[in-house]
Amino acid sequence: AHRSHPQSPSIVENKTFLDLAEIMENYNYDYTTNETFSDYSAPPCHNHYCPFFQRVAPPFLAITCAAATLGTGALLVALVKRPHAWGWPQSRALVAQLAAGMGLFAILLPPVAAGIGQGWRLGTGLCRLTHLLWHCSLFAQGLLVASGSCGTVWRRWDRRSLALAVLVWAGALLLATPAALASGTVVGTETSCLPRTVSVLSTTYLLHLSFCLCLFLLLPAVLVGATLAVPQLRASWQPGMGASWLFFGLWVPHGVGLAVDFLLQTQLLQPTCGTFKSFDYVLGLGKGLGVLHCCLGPPALLAARLC
Repeated sequence: AHRSHPQSPSIVENKTFLDLAEIMENYNYDYTTNETFSDYSAPPCHNHYCPFFQRVAPPFLAITCAAATLGTGALLVALVKRPHAWGWPQSRALVAQLAAGMGLFAILLPPVAAGIGQGWRLGTGLCRLTHLLWHCSLFAQGLLVASGSCGTVWRRWDRRSLALAVLVWAGALLLATPAALASGTVVGTETSCLPRTVSVLSTTYLLHLSFCLCLFLLLPAVLVGATLAVPQLRASWQPGMGASWLFFGLWVPHGVGLAVDFLLQTQLLQPTCGTFKSFDYVLGLGKGLGVLHCCLGPPALLAARLC
């Protein structure tokens, strides 16, 4: 499985993309029976990431799903059993929605793991629905963390917080729509559910990439800058906020990877053989780190409440 290098005439051409990241958007590969690519003026350059991913991803996602299910279940029990134990900034209304977002994310892991290991058998419609819900959960969690860091709206559950909750989840669904439109299935040696079946310069994909970069990079940078620059925000900062900020900490590396991947895909950065062989592992590691938020988030929120 290999990355496409369209301006190198020595590359074996194949127009079918196999995205081994399935859920891990923007990993685009050409697959062919010949595993050799010529790197401009270098000897043939081999990339062995694809078989590695197919071997490692299903058990990783299965274990993550099991841990996320246990953690989210414990968090929900704590919310029900001790409703008055949640104070600002980890208010009950905010934590309940974060738990819903992490739970939605985790629910999608088993079918994705099965699809990676055995081929996607659920059809194009469910492939796009999976990517829609996957990214909706991410955008909702990011917006919840941001709104919880900038005010006390989640201190109690009233009309104001209810209206904001509706706005957050509706906005997250809207922001996730380009991810669904850009995804789809392809048929090769086995059917695959791809997060990107359109051109990297298509309007749909550019919207999706822009939304992801805003969530994973721009939003946390703005929040940090605002907290440092505005005395009121700095004074209201409490240690408990760090638990919800774990979300941004785990997804920032993936956001950087998406930006670099776009530059490589558009050849604004020229790849070398070393880049070709190693960058897919960097992308996979960044995405895997982000996926861990659904199993590390609940224990972090519980620890923040105990502290």
